Amino acid sequence: MERQELRAAGSLAAVFSVRLLGLFMIYPVFAAYAQNLSGANPYLIGEALGIYGLSQGLLQIPFGLLSDRVGRKVMIVLGLMLFGIGSAVAAVSTSIGGVIIGRALQGSGAVGSVILALVADLTTEENRTKAMAMVGITIGASFMIAIVAGPILANFVGVNGIFWLMVGLALVGIAITQFVVPNPPCVRVHRDAEAVPALIGSVLRNNELLRLDFGIFALHAMLTASFLVVPGLLHDTLDVPGHDQWMVYLPVLLVSVAVMVPAIIVAEKYRRMKGVFVSAVAALVVSQMMLYLGAGNLFVLLAGLVVFFSAFNVMEASLPSLITKAAPPDAKGTAMGLYSSLQFLGIFVGGIVGGSAHQHGGSAAVFALTAAIALVWLLVAATMAQPSYLTTRLLPIADGRAGDADSLAAKLRQVPGVAEAVVIAEEKLAYLKVDSRSFDAAMAESLAGSS
Repeated sequence: MERQELRAAGSLAAVFSVRLLGLFMIYPVFAAYAQNLSGANPYLIGEALGIYGLSQGLLQIPFGLLSDRVGRKVMIVLGLMLFGIGSAVAAVSTSIGGVIIGRALQGSGAVGSVILALVADLTTEENRTKAMAMVGITIGASFMIAIVAGPILANFVGVNGIFWLMVGLALVGIAITQFVVPNPPCVRVHRDAEAVPALIGSVLRNNELLRLDFGIFALHAMLTASFLVVPGLLHDTLDVPGHDQWMVYLPVLLVSVAVMVPAIIVAEKYRRMKGVFVSAVAALVVSQMMLYLGAGNLFVLLAGLVVFFSAFNVMEASLPSLITKAAPPDAKGTAMGLYSSLQFLGIFVGGIVGGSAHQHGGSAAVFALTAAIALVWLLVAATMAQPSYLTTRLLPIADGRAGDADSLAAKLRQVPGVAEAVVIAEEKLAYLKVDSRSFDAAMAESLAGSS
């Protein structure tokens, strides 16, 4: 990537991470903290933990579409302001209702889709995949750092102090956006990076994409529900107080990464994606059954957590790749937008149903619920089609070559390695699905006049 592109991708990844760090840091410490809020009960604690997912999921796509009209930075700053205001409301609240309002406001700053659209504005088609990968790695790293850092920080500043830290992080994000992120030369719709309303219907009719959307929904519903009871189990079973639980999460997460890396290599390099994917879902079922049957046993609890987070990280890495493989070449951004929305709605549902199960049946009921969710997902995953192992390529089209878009698309489909081709004349772009092992890039560029 060019220096300007590296600056754009790095700074926007930083904006993404400062927001996610705050959101994830409260996961391992919130349930214990919320018990002392007035009006709290297990159901409302679950609602407070998950409610940000509702506003986030509903507003992701609208924020992105609005940024096409009023500007990317305007919407990012607005979203971070809402996030900061919600964090302040949660910090000063002494009731569970106040925290629920604050968390909902936090989620209303749904800037994820806008950040990705701005990455697309600031990078060339050739380097966009690398830039998006940089943002994706940042998201994964933020989650793991936050889960470990949350208990440590809570020991020094309390959970309300973490909420105040989120206010500071929001201000840092605004500063980065305004003073570090380059201004885009122009703002336009990028079908590979953002949702296109006209394509939403076709994406929702794609059964393979719906299977993957259900997967991310189920995964984050399980995660949110589990964090309502896991910290209490670590305290009761391991006799580890909340502020020391990072010593459990750190080795568990390190082992999970050690499992994830070879699993993803096998899935992608050796084209065993379905086998790895279904095995990971089966591991999620096993982990929840272990936690349901033996969470009171030290070794079973730790083993269950290792299996869960190992499978979780495999899923987090493989699901976006599968979305890219399954989506039509010109609908990747729309597919990812809906996928992201379902991820956040899964957080909301996980908090609601997990909180209800906890209130009526204790921790065992929560794990019975998550085991049922994982089992349904296993049935859905087992019937998925074999992935295509195709990647999306964007091919600029020279002036005068896009006049007959259908004819050019037909010619591009004849290029070795090209499985699908869609030419959008007004964008002067061809969206291709290609097999990277056999794709003749020189021939495709020659047809498009971009060599």
